[in-house]
Amino acid sequence: MTIFDNMVPALAGALAARGYETLTPVQTSVLAPEASGVDLLVSAQTGSGKTVAFGIAIAPTLLDGRERFTPGAAPSAVIIAPTRELAIQVRREFEWLYAATGARIASCVGGMDMRKERRALDEGADIVVGTPGRLRDHITRGSLDISGLRAVVLDEADEMLDLGFREDLEFILAAAPQERRTLLFSATVPPQIAQMAKRFQRNALRITAAGESRQHDDIEYRSVLVAPSERENAIINTLLYFDAQSTMVFCATREAVKHFSARLANRGFAVVALSGELSQAERNNALQAMRDGRARVCVATDVAARGIDLPNLDLVIHADLPTNPDTLLHRSGRTGRAGRKGVCVLIVPFHRRGSAARLLKLAKLEATTQAAPGPAEIDARNRERMLAELTDIEAAAEDEATQVAEILAAHSPETIALAWLRQQMASRPAAEELSDRPVPVFDAAKAERPDNRFESGVWFAVSVGRKHRAEPRWLLPLICKAGRVTKREIGSIRIFENDSHFEIISERADAFAAAVEEQGTGEKGVTITRTGAAPASDHGAKPKKQHRKGQYDPADKPPFKKKAFEKKPYEKKPFEKRAGDKPAYDKPAGAGAAKKYKPKKRFGE
Repeated sequence: MTIFDNMVPALAGALAARGYETLTPVQTSVLAPEASGVDLLVSAQTGSGKTVAFGIAIAPTLLDGRERFTPGAAPSAVIIAPTRELAIQVRREFEWLYAATGARIASCVGGMDMRKERRALDEGADIVVGTPGRLRDHITRGSLDISGLRAVVLDEADEMLDLGFREDLEFILAAAPQERRTLLFSATVPPQIAQMAKRFQRNALRITAAGESRQHDDIEYRSVLVAPSERENAIINTLLYFDAQSTMVFCATREAVKHFSARLANRGFAVVALSGELSQAERNNALQAMRDGRARVCVATDVAARGIDLPNLDLVIHADLPTNPDTLLHRSGRTGRAGRKGVCVLIVPFHRRGSAARLLKLAKLEATTQAAPGPAEIDARNRERMLAELTDIEAAAEDEATQVAEILAAHSPETIALAWLRQQMASRPAAEELSDRPVPVFDAAKAERPDNRFESGVWFAVSVGRKHRAEPRWLLPLICKAGRVTKREIGSIRIFENDSHFEIISERADAFAAAVEEQGTGEKGVTITRTGAAPASDHGAKPKKQHRKGQYDPADKPPFKKKAFEKKPYEKKPFEKRAGDKPAYDKPAGAGAAKKYKPKKRFGE
């Protein structure tokens, strides 16, 4: 029994030629007899070989016993991926996997020329790989005929829902023939994925790849602690220390990608950038440079790098901490794929250690904590690598042996070794100097920001408080100016009714008091005095108001009695007509004053 049992022979030959000796758990699961010809709901972690898994799973359905696809037939399968890069990557995998079957594979992704895609579809395609929005456009315009589909695959379904493609996915699945296989692959199966599976799949077989509960076993996690001002220097030193063949550096924003990629290029690294603001051609060129080895470092945002699989990616660096554990796992999953080992480094500023600890705990990961590597450690690693390279050199060929003899005859071995050493050192960027400040003590169990500077701080009082509308935003500059201190040397500030208390680091307390005594506060009527101890919690609280008959006790108040109210019946009073007319009156003195005016008669009089 071999690993290629229950597999289409053409695909088995492709895998053997590719050097496959074992299959991953998810690939083995889709070849099980119970998974043959039925809908599948598969959950497996990133980098588990899902592309090959659904490729070999749908092959018997598409070929239906034939060895090759029938020329001129309508598309038999549609593969839907969340991003352009992942769709192109799936197409590349299918091209070698289905090469012996004569399959024509087309891609339909946003950002590419739609006219070229339409021509490729008109010429004929057996398998179409695309993103949800572009596939829907082709179906709506009539350029993609899905009436003959035998299988639909949703790759990274959870990510497609996170990116807002639910409506497009439902449109494509509703337009596809009902008599089809639907394979849904997802890293996790949240309720919305389960709901979609129930709606668009028929009695789907649930497959959970072995080892899913153990996240990223092939990835070694490290937390590198740095001062906030030395974060970029620490990343540069980390790149030099590991000297990986291929590295991805994740940043939170496009601007951060642009800035840091420019700095790495100035430092001599072969670097490319990958972000949403780049055109599709630029993104393709950047990925191709990584695959060809022309670039060794890729600085990227999360969305741009979603689903990317780069060969020989040995190192992932989180330049900015992820915002949630899912993003952490997604970023880190770019390395340690398909059985390869990888290293993931989190660059953690001192004040973000609490966030990093919570993030790793939520992701169920453990990381080794270390300081950023310095120039001495990097030089030691470089010497080890250079000596290791010399031991792996093969014997000289005939044309090389002549040149080696000429060089040895002209120069001493010491001179040759020195020239080689200088050449090696010149090809490597120089390490950055880092400060040797001690790392603040931190209790990871509490996951709080460590700050032990004010454990023995000295308290002072300033003669303004809440009734003077005191606020920290104007108290802080007043304190700094009066005592010639910085805001980092000021601890807690507590504002009470009549005054405010603040804490000064113990090393600066005497100098602060002397400066205040010498120059004052600079504000009229505002003074600062040394109290020494922290204020009581009820300091400056208003005394309780005394009752005029003594201390008030609510228990002494008699119970409230509701006064009885007597409702009187309503009595309608008869209308009484006003008797008599309004008497005449004289107009005030002036023109026509002698003329008498009479009131108008009422109606009916």
